[in-house]
Amino acid sequence: MSESTSQSVTEPKKGGHGAPAVTPAADDGHGGHGHGAHAEGQAHLAHHFDTYQQQFDAGKLGIWLFLLTEVLFFSGLFCAYTVYRGMHPEVFVYAHYFLNTKMGAINTCVLLISSLTAAWAVRNAQLAQRGLLMLNILITIACACTFMVVKYFEYAHKFHDGLLPGPRFHPTEQVWELDTFKAKHPEAAEYAEHLAKLGEERAKQKPAPVGAIPLNTPITGEYEHPTEEQIEPLIKAGLIGPHAEDPTTISKPKNAHVFFGIYFFMTGLHGIHVVGGIIVWLWLLKRAAKNEFGPKYFGPIDYAALYWHLVDLVWIYLFPLLYLIH
Repeated sequence: MSESTSQSVTEPKKGGHGAPAVTPAADDGHGGHGHGAHAEGQAHLAHHFDTYQQQFDAGKLGIWLFLLTEVLFFSGLFCAYTVYRGMHPEVFVYAHYFLNTKMGAINTCVLLISSLTAAWAVRNAQLAQRGLLMLNILITIACACTFMVVKYFEYAHKFHDGLLPGPRFHPTEQVWELDTFKAKHPEAAEYAEHLAKLGEERAKQKPAPVGAIPLNTPITGEYEHPTEEQIEPLIKAGLIGPHAEDPTTISKPKNAHVFFGIYFFMTGLHGIHVVGGIIVWLWLLKRAAKNEFGPKYFGPIDYAALYWHLVDLVWIYLFPLLYLIH
């Protein structure tokens, strides 16, 4: 044994039971990439990464690829919306009167605030501000829960009023009886009530006349010559005219239930993503309480914030498309 080699091994103490201690000069055979590289302060650096920056960049690429699949998924739904609205615009004009614009606006503001706090949480993690990080995560979770509570009341109202997709679509109120319709088109609402009463009188006739009188037949009395303000909103909503379910009287448009199929599917899917985000933020809150994030390791907060921004962005498109249709 050479002299240099013999010096790298320390003789065991007398009476000791351990193996000879090897000096740090000995190589573990991993070229610096083994577990020995992860000393104290590098607990969150995965063994297959050299630096925290490399790990962060890889994670950032992964979350962007995931978000791309989410964009493609929602894009298909938006395409279906566009096609059906182009084919049946009267259905969307009719159905939007049943939606609560105030609740939709509240949820929009809530999600915008949550996006701000999510972005702020990323900055807090970078600066190792544990208290502010936990506070902003809590606000984000609170906003998400508020969104779901508002959505619950909105859904409950739809179930109560029979505004369900498919054969369960049985509105308890006619669209011209709604305050939203009366506020926008008072003359049309009054004219629609007159047409509805006229239709009820015709329905009571026994036996029913062969070939009921269509609505485009001149009507005697006060509404003999309806104005544009009285009749145009009814035609656009498919209540009368060629798109109406019953051309002999005022009624709802054909296939009006399809709108609520689109509405529940798109908003329900978005709601599932909100619930998923709440679960992720709760997990990150638990980790933040353990002071796991800092200037070197803040990737999970950043990735969750990116996901949350997409959830917010999808709703920003859903709100005007579903609630603000004219």
